[in-house]
Amino acid sequence: MNQSAVVFAYHDVGCRGLACVLANRLQVDLVVTHRDDPGEKIWFASVAELAALHDIPVVYAEDLEPGELRERLAGADPDWLFSFYYRHMLEQELLEIPRRGALNMHGSLLPNYRGRVPVNWAIINGETETGASLHRMESKPDAGALIDQQAVAILPNDTAAMVMQKICCAAETILMRSLPKLIDGSFREIPLDLAAGSYFGGRKPEDGRIDWSLPASRLHNLIRALAPPYPPAFFDAGEHRLHLLGSYFRNLPCTSPRARLYWNDGRCYADCIDGHRLQVTALEIDRMAAGQAEFEQLFGAELVP
Repeated sequence: MNQSAVVFAYHDVGCRGLACVLANRLQVDLVVTHRDDPGEKIWFASVAELAALHDIPVVYAEDLEPGELRERLAGADPDWLFSFYYRHMLEQELLEIPRRGALNMHGSLLPNYRGRVPVNWAIINGETETGASLHRMESKPDAGALIDQQAVAILPNDTAAMVMQKICCAAETILMRSLPKLIDGSFREIPLDLAAGSYFGGRKPEDGRIDWSLPASRLHNLIRALAPPYPPAFFDAGEHRLHLLGSYFRNLPCTSPRARLYWNDGRCYADCIDGHRLQVTALEIDRMAAGQAEFEQLFGAELVP
């Protein structure tokens, strides 16, 4: 008898997760996803569109009345519940419905970076490695026993979008080797030692304000962690707001240890207080793309924040 699943999913990881579940011949009776936020730049694939290709019923979390989600889930009577980058916490009463368990895919090497936006936080903190983890769901976020995980490298100039592509591949690798074991019951679980890990909350656009007292490497980490499609790092200069949309860091020295933004030989640089500089690869002034001419027209040869 085929085992069945309900899949809660969104984003690229959600699409790859659903595809893996279907590839392992689990019967998916319901997909729960989100309606796209019109105020958010949608740069990722649609779970709803993928489900439609397979004639799977789709419900949107935002459209459901209180209690309706539990009724729909109970009516599906699944063996498994999977959550792949679904944006809401699921109540304990929902987690208890699937007969064989509720599992979540998280974008870090648990127990490290439990909580929100783990990829962005890992880059901000200068990590050289992160990954994806499949674990049991509990009422406490990202706390349940580990089923499997896969590490990926964070290279010195990787952006969050680049690392997210690696996370998608890691998630797919985990699922394609774990789902057969979940189906036949041969999988193992490892309890997480939460005291040995870390937890981070969500981020707001204002958290991207640049602190020019940071050394060059940490400033670079902030810029690349928030590079498009995420709300970018920024600072204000008088009545103007400058967004630094990209940077490249080679640990090169600058002429003096002070913070300044300037152009040289057609390239934009940020000198930092630790005596190192980084190249700013994309710049906006008041939400308009800006090159050397636009910058110097407003600020002259250099801008001291």
